[in-house]
Amino acid sequence: MDYIFPIVIIVVMFGMMFWQSKKAKQQQAERQDFRANLQPGTEVITIGGVIGKVVSVDTEYEEIVIDSEGSQIRFGFNAISREYVRPAYVHDDEVDENGNPLTDSTDEDQAAQEPIEGEIEAAQTETEQKNS
Repeated sequence: MDYIFPIVIIVVMFGMMFWQSKKAKQQQAERQDFRANLQPGTEVITIGGVIGKVVSVDTEYEEIVIDSEGSQIRFGFNAISREYVRPAYVHDDEVDENGNPLTDSTDEDQAAQEPIEGEIEAAQTETEQKNS
């Protein structure tokens, strides 16, 4: 009875180690597949943070040339982190305190403040009738 708890702990530890190992191998395979299928024109980011477009790929020497704002730089395959996708940016003036987009209320406010000609005439005739 005293041996059941340590055995369960050991089995759980081996299970976690197996699961982590399997997950790491899957991620490594995905990275290798990504690097093997890189094509010119793809935007990538390196592990050092350099962002650029792929110019050429040399699979024999496992090298890749990227163009970063006019400068061509050669890297090894392992230096490519992932495909770069520019994040969407929303200025603070375009959202409320909860992060919801603001409606363009300038046109609505201005229209609400400008009286309509027909309303002015109707209001004038009503006041004239009351005064008579």
